[in-house]
Amino acid sequence: MQEAGGDYLVEILALLLATVIIIPTFHAIRLGAILGYLTAGMILGPWGLGVITEVEDIRHLAEFGVIFLLFVLGIELKPDKLWQMRKMVLGLGLAQVLITAGAIYGTAIWLGLDNHSAIIIGFGLALSSTAFCLKLLAERGGISTVMGRMSFSVLLLQDIAVVPLLALVSYLAVGNGAEVVGPDVNPLIGILVIIALLFAGRYLLNPVLARIVASQDPEVFIAVAVLLVLGVAWIMQSVGFSMALGAFLAGVMLAESQYRHQIEADILPFRGILLGLFFMTVGMGIDFSLLWDRLGDILLLTWGLMTIKTVVVYILARITGARHDISLQTGALLSQSGEFGFVLFSFAASLGLLEAQVSDILTLVIALTMVLTPFVVRATNYLLLKFYTPDAENDEEDYTTEFVEHDQEHVILAGFGRVGARVGTLLGAAGVPYIALDMRQHRVKDARAQGFPVFFGDASKVKVLQAAGADRAKMIVVTLDNPTQVDRLVAQVRQYYPDMPIHARARDRKHCAELITQGATTTVSETLETSLRLTEEVLLGSGVEDTVATRVINEFRDDYYSNVVKKVTENKVVLGELKH
Repeated sequence: MQEAGGDYLVEILALLLATVIIIPTFHAIRLGAILGYLTAGMILGPWGLGVITEVEDIRHLAEFGVIFLLFVLGIELKPDKLWQMRKMVLGLGLAQVLITAGAIYGTAIWLGLDNHSAIIIGFGLALSSTAFCLKLLAERGGISTVMGRMSFSVLLLQDIAVVPLLALVSYLAVGNGAEVVGPDVNPLIGILVIIALLFAGRYLLNPVLARIVASQDPEVFIAVAVLLVLGVAWIMQSVGFSMALGAFLAGVMLAESQYRHQIEADILPFRGILLGLFFMTVGMGIDFSLLWDRLGDILLLTWGLMTIKTVVVYILARITGARHDISLQTGALLSQSGEFGFVLFSFAASLGLLEAQVSDILTLVIALTMVLTPFVVRATNYLLLKFYTPDAENDEEDYTTEFVEHDQEHVILAGFGRVGARVGTLLGAAGVPYIALDMRQHRVKDARAQGFPVFFGDASKVKVLQAAGADRAKMIVVTLDNPTQVDRLVAQVRQYYPDMPIHARARDRKHCAELITQGATTTVSETLETSLRLTEEVLLGSGVEDTVATRVINEFRDDYYSNVVKKVTENKVVLGELKH
C-alpha cells in the first residue's frame, strides 16, 4: 500500500513539475498552453521518460476537466441565447456531422474497409474536440464572435450526437452477433429529465443555494457547486447522454442565478487543473512505435482528415453567409477529431466491429490532429492577416445601411463598454450627436434597446469609419479597454485621417506617451484619474479646504501630463538622432 502510494505521489509530483516548467516556457515562446500540455504528456508518458505508464487511469480523471469546461460554458449562455442559436445548431451543426461523416465513409470504403467499420470511422472522426476548440476560442474572443458562435453551434450538436452514435455502434454489433451490455437509452425519458432539470434550476436551485450561503461556510458552498456539476452530469449519463452534455446543462440551469459568478469562480480552479491534465493524457497516448512503423500512412491520413473537415466546414459556413476569412478560421479550428473518438473506437474494437490495429491507428490520427490544430490555427490567422483583405462592399454594406447620416458634425465613439457608455450618455445629455461602434454584439443589442446610437462594427477598419461618416465627423473618441486595440486604432485613424482629433483612453503614463507618439491628440490615463478622484475625496474628508485640495490635484495632474509630453519629446529626439 505504501509503495503504491509512493508511486502515485511520484506521478503527481512529475505532473506538477512539468506544468510549472513547461507551460510558462511555451507561453514565453508564444506557442500557447495546449501545446505545452501536449509536450509535457509526451515527455512523461510511456514513450517518453516513462514516469507515467497507466494512461487510462489518469484519463478517466482528466475527463472531468472537459466536464467542468462545459459547465462554465453553459453558465455563460442563457436559455434565450441558446434558443436564438437553434437554427445554427440544427442547420450548420447537423450538416457538418452528416456531410463530414459521409465523406470519410466514402474514403474508408475506397481504402477497402467493410461497411460497418466505415460507418463507425466516418462518424467517429467527424466529431471535433470540444476541449481543444473552446480553449483555442478563449484566446480569440470566446463565443461572442461570429466564429465563436458558429464553432460552438457545431460542437454542441456533436455533443448531442454522442448518444445516437453509441446506440448505432450497439445496433451494428448486435447485427454482427455480438452481445452488447450497455444502458437502455430511451430518448423520451432523456427529454423529460432535461425538462425536469431546467425546471429545478429555475424554481428550486436559488432557494437551496440561499440556504447554503446563509450558513456562511465557503467550503460547503464549493462542495455544493462541485456536487451540482457532477450530479447533473451523472444523471444525464444514467439516461444515456454524455456527462459533458450534462455538465453543460447544469451550467444553463445556473445561467439566470444570482450566485452564478461565485459558483463559476469556485469551479475555475478545478477546470484549469483537470483540463490541463486532459491535454497531457492526449500527449501520453501517442504510440511512437506505431507512428514510426506507419509514419507515411498516418501522416497522410491525418492530413486528409483535417483537409476534409476544413473544406466541409468552410463551404457550409460560406453557405450560411459568413465571410471568407471567418469561414476559413472556423474550418481550421474544427479540423481536428475529438476525444469521443477514443471512446467510440475502443468500444467498437471491443465488440469486434473494428480491427485492433485499425483502432490504434485511428487513435493515433486523432491525437496527431489535436497536436497539429494549434499550429494550423496560428498559420491560418497569419496567412489571412498577411494576404487577405475583406471585400469592402460585402463586408461593410450592412453597416452603411444602418448608420444614421448626420448633416451636422458628430463624434465617433470607438467602444461602448463601461467607459464608452458613460461618455455616450454624457454626450447625449449635452445634445452632442455621436455614433458608437462596438464589436461585442450583446453590448450593441442592449444599448440599442435603450435607445443609444450604437452599431456593430470594427472601428479600426477604414470602410467602417467611412460608413459612420468619418469624413464629416468632428472627432473620434477611443474608449476601448484593450491597449493593443487602442494602439492599432489610433495609428489607423491617424494614417487615413491626418487632421482628425483623436482623444484616447490610455492605461498609464507610458501608454499615454506611446499613443501621443502614434498620433493621438489627447490621452487620459485611467489609473491617474481614478487615483486623483479618490485622493480628492480623502483630502476633503480629512478637513483640507476645497481650494487647497483642488490646487494639489491640479498641480499633480499638470505635472503628470507634462512628463508625458517630455517623454514624447525625448523619444522624438532619440529617433531623430538614430535617423542621422
